[in-house]
Amino acid sequence: MESLSAIILAAGEGKRMKSKKSKVLHKVGGKEMIGWVYDAVQQAGIQNTIVVVGHKAEQVMEYLGDKAQFVLQKEQLGTGHAVMQAQSVLQNTEGYVIILNGDIPLIKAETIKQALIYHMENHHSATVITTQLDDAAGYGRIIRDSEGNVVRIVEDKDANEQEKSIKEINSGLYCFTVKSLLDSLGKLNNNNSQGEYYLTDTIEILIKDGHKVGALLVEDSTELLGINNRIQLSEVEAIMRKKILEKHMEQGVTILDPANTYIEAGVQIGSDTVILPGCILEGNTTIGENCIIGPQTNIINSVIANNVEVRNSVVTDSFIDEGTHVGPFAYLRPGSKIGKNVRIGDFVEIKNSVIGDHTKVSHLTYVGDSEVGKHVNFGCGTVTVNYDGKKKHKTIIGDNVFIGCNTNLVSPVVVNNNAYIAAGSTITEEVPEYSLAIARSRQVIKEDWVKKRNLK
Repeated sequence: MESLSAIILAAGEGKRMKSKKSKVLHKVGGKEMIGWVYDAVQQAGIQNTIVVVGHKAEQVMEYLGDKAQFVLQKEQLGTGHAVMQAQSVLQNTEGYVIILNGDIPLIKAETIKQALIYHMENHHSATVITTQLDDAAGYGRIIRDSEGNVVRIVEDKDANEQEKSIKEINSGLYCFTVKSLLDSLGKLNNNNSQGEYYLTDTIEILIKDGHKVGALLVEDSTELLGINNRIQLSEVEAIMRKKILEKHMEQGVTILDPANTYIEAGVQIGSDTVILPGCILEGNTTIGENCIIGPQTNIINSVIANNVEVRNSVVTDSFIDEGTHVGPFAYLRPGSKIGKNVRIGDFVEIKNSVIGDHTKVSHLTYVGDSEVGKHVNFGCGTVTVNYDGKKKHKTIIGDNVFIGCNTNLVSPVVVNNNAYIAAGSTITEEVPEYSLAIARSRQVIKEDWVKKRNLK
């Protein structure tokens, strides 16, 4: 059976990004741009993926891992030279190959699939993927014959006035039969001012040898946008963000101010949830139905159940169960598991802790490395003192516990079910069930103390 392969070019230095990171690892919509291209290739049904790496090769290889085969372009001597590095992998392969750039994150799987089908059904040796631009200056123009086959590609600097009026341009993406690609690569030369091997020249070689070369016009030109600098990165980010937000709104999510809402591609949101302005939802976050998120809320890699409100808060690597209200100005740090119908109020910080159902942590409280039961009430200013300067220790609080204001729970410590703690206490020992713990000095009144010291 003839196979389908993809070559992703990712060897470029990307100087204009001015970054210590490989260009193709810069993120768009929360995912590395080469990740978008790779996923589109997989969704198009192509299993054999070859990635050409060069500058910062180890970064790209670490990111993709064993998902792809890698070939190294030690010297960057043009796009044709980059594809030459894959010859050894393709040598014993029969079938078709599509060549893509690693910096086109908006490319769709449907477009890749369509290009391959069009290429195969029309028995082309090569197919150029093209698009139309109102301003085509700087791009190679596609010259077709009366049957729609490609006659030649004219570079902008070599085009006459009539050719410059053509709006159809070469995107730099191609489909080939493997045999045609290998044959044409064998005839490439670098007899040009740059001393480089150009992939575009393979098209000219095939046409001269009498092979049939076609062109598939992609209507949405944004799919083919490449990224070479931070300005283009921001432009593509804006397009991607709009696509992501529109997808959520089509699925029943209300986003009040799309211009001030950032949602990464991996986020899932249930219907009838409202996203208020200024929200940033990142990573593998899942939000249920009928939630209110925001304003000014950042949620990262967390799971939010149905009917939850999170207002003006930060939630990272945590879980919030149904009916719970968080914020404003709360901070849920990694490892927090918040139960049903819980109240996490203003200026409350939770870290690596379990909070039971119907518990109230209303304000100005820190709970770290703790297990908290159901129906617990935390008074204002409560602190679980979990760090002794060397190790973190655990606090365990049972069900139906009432903790008075300004209480310190010095861990490791246990407060059993149905216990009360008096305000202003510092608890260092276990509190038995149904007990009242008081751990503070008795109040002493010294009458006329101010007058005696003449402090009026």
